[in-house]
Amino acid sequence: MRWSPIVELRQYTLLPGTRDTLIAIFEANFVESQEDAGMKIIGTFRDLDDPNRFVWLRGFDTMSARASSLDQFYGGPVWQRHRESANRTMLDSDNVLLLRPATAGGGFLLEPERLASDTSDNRERGLVEALVLELEDPPDVDTVNRLTDAVAAAAAASGGSLLASFVTETSENTFPALPVREGEHVHVCFTGYQNREHDTADATQRHAMLRDIAARPGLKTPPTVLRLRPTERSLLTGAAAPTARPHPESARIT
Repeated sequence: MRWSPIVELRQYTLLPGTRDTLIAIFEANFVESQEDAGMKIIGTFRDLDDPNRFVWLRGFDTMSARASSLDQFYGGPVWQRHRESANRTMLDSDNVLLLRPATAGGGFLLEPERLASDTSDNRERGLVEALVLELEDPPDVDTVNRLTDAVAAAAAASGGSLLASFVTETSENTFPALPVREGEHVHVCFTGYQNREHDTADATQRHAMLRDIAARPGLKTPPTVLRLRPTERSLLTGAAAPTARPHPESARIT
């Protein structure tokens, strides 16, 4: 099934050597407790290029539901019990992009079950890449389709697939206690690779794709690529189902 109409892409900068500590706290305490409050923990990742960065994705049905769910969780007993241990690992938790699917019917297509513990062969969880494009202006349908098709083609040439495509959710932040990056226009494409070794393979193809995208008009900054290894309990993995690309005439910015 598809998750979710509203998605937070959260990047945490951590104190050196504490990432595994935070992941252990998170996966033991903050998955079911957040989902019980009405959220979906879509994915949790180790950043392959920064040992002090933890990246995760949290989904909501609506912006009003986001406010209610966050209030319930952060005012609840589980967060109160473990927040000091979690916060002791963090230098910065404010790098947050608020996103929505770039086209009608978009979003992640995921299996509803997650692993309860570290019993899996992590080689089967593959690699997820997030390409973050900061744009000068809000993207129109043509821009979304051109950029997404370019990313999907490059991923396919490297043995991967497009998992989902998002743009900035421009609604007012409904939970001001948690800052988000405001006043920005981003387009974020997630691609998946079942091969665990993709992080060292096909680099030439990926770099050519980035050079092509960087040369296109309308980009405010060079593209950012997050190479993400799914943690043991991440729903989103490199083996997740690819997204269906809509016909250009049916695509729209929702």
